[in-house]
Amino acid sequence: MRSAQDIVALLPELEHHIADDFEDQDLDFKQWDMQSREKTIQTLIRMAVCMANGGGGTVVFGVADHVVGRIQAILGIPLEIDVNLLKKAVYDQTDPKIMPVFQELRVPEGTGRLLLMHIHPGLPPYTDTSGRGTVRIGKDCQPLTGTLRRKISVETGETDVTAEVVHAELSQLISPAAIDMLRSMAREQNAPEELLRMDGRQLLQALGVLNGVKPSKAAILLAGTEQAIRDYIPGHHWIFLRMQSDTHYDIREDKVFAIPQAISRFEDLLLPFNPITTIEQGFNHFEYQQYPAIAIREVLMNAFCHADYRISGPVLLKCYHDKMVVSNNGGFIAGITPQNILHHQPAARNPMLVEALSRLRLVNRSNLGVGRMFRAFLIEGKRPPIIQEIGDSISVTFLKSELNPVFRSLVANLEGAPLNVDELLVLRVLLAQGIVSISTLADQTMCDTTQTQMTLDALAKRGFVQQIGEPQQACWQLSQHIRIRFEDQVDSTPRDKVLDWLRIHPEQGVSIGTLINETGISRSSLKRILEKLHDEGLAHHAGKGPAVRWFYGQQ
Repeated sequence: MRSAQDIVALLPELEHHIADDFEDQDLDFKQWDMQSREKTIQTLIRMAVCMANGGGGTVVFGVADHVVGRIQAILGIPLEIDVNLLKKAVYDQTDPKIMPVFQELRVPEGTGRLLLMHIHPGLPPYTDTSGRGTVRIGKDCQPLTGTLRRKISVETGETDVTAEVVHAELSQLISPAAIDMLRSMAREQNAPEELLRMDGRQLLQALGVLNGVKPSKAAILLAGTEQAIRDYIPGHHWIFLRMQSDTHYDIREDKVFAIPQAISRFEDLLLPFNPITTIEQGFNHFEYQQYPAIAIREVLMNAFCHADYRISGPVLLKCYHDKMVVSNNGGFIAGITPQNILHHQPAARNPMLVEALSRLRLVNRSNLGVGRMFRAFLIEGKRPPIIQEIGDSISVTFLKSELNPVFRSLVANLEGAPLNVDELLVLRVLLAQGIVSISTLADQTMCDTTQTQMTLDALAKRGFVQQIGEPQQACWQLSQHIRIRFEDQVDSTPRDKVLDWLRIHPEQGVSIGTLINETGISRSSLKRILEKLHDEGLAHHAGKGPAVRWFYGQQ
């Protein structure tokens, strides 16, 4: 795909060449049909499909492609043309939907107006709504035959926007300050020393973001100047908002920085709103931030790495009094969902960018980053992040929650292997809810029941949890010695405890004596609770005298 600057640089060459000489895989010139707007719209749709199937590109409308002489070749487009109507026409008449980006270019010749249609790469094959399609091969749009469709679906995959080459001199695009920040962040992560000793050009070459001497968009995202980013990746910027309410803010910063500088600035802006809790343990004083630094770094890296740079929109951080939310354009890909993200195979929207950052150890290609983010909260006894897909964007919410010193101490002083994220999630659910069925645990820990059972078995072997109830409908709770450590924190009312025991004995029921022994509730209080549950239709009993048993639900 070509920028407006690229096209402006080509126009003088039309004095001695025809436009066809400059057409390529990602560039075409088309004359605007002044006699029939409908025919021109059909050309727009046909070229949008062709370019989308060919990896994206730019079509310049208003230039005759077989005429020598700038004045003769540049005819322009009608001044009254509404680009929003053109965008709607292409969107409505393509399948899957193609959203072109139109850009006007003012020239002294013809009507004085050229129109650039940028088509971003995506996931072909694309057709019009009648099923017709072509694919860009070299300078030509060839019919999208069955063989070509199969080839595209097997070999192409999702095109990497960040791998697109920028036709400009590297020295004019790169910021020394951005290079320094990139090195500094990489040094914190113990990146290979040989990379850290390289100068800017050598480093970018070693990271694989240069195509010969030409930079890719990944190079600009990593180390570009503000102007380079504005020229070649116009959709990339970031916004920080300190929110007073859902609709008002008192602090705003909106900037265009390379990714390392943007993340560093985000972290600085968050400092006043990320208080530290100090916990005394013997002679030691341990400090914990409200939002763990490692989680902040991971969520920001993920937002920039997986943003869809074809869509104009910021990486946005909103800091509220009770939460912080980070969002970016670009929905999940490759079957990833909020429910399976912890265990799904990794998939990168921008492979070149991710590969470069992984070489510096700033991101992980094995899908460990999300797990690290969850673990940072869970080991402190805090609520885990909330990940949502909203339309074509992703948001990650960190909820403000208090550090749990008892849980943090338990995790820190374990013998043997540290607890993994699945185990931490299970323990947190059991601590919050008391007695829980395996199906409920699976739902709340983003695992299937088989995986959850394996996690429970591992925790049981280490003495953390125990199984209770009938084997067919078994439930789980924290082991007694663990419950004792958290006896002041278990969030379970007497009513909840009674309901839990009724639920896990649905067939044989529970005697009054068992309920007293297991819940610690006095006989008189227990009778009042059971009568209330009976009136509400949540419990019933069978039998008389000492043989009476209580059951969950209505009779």
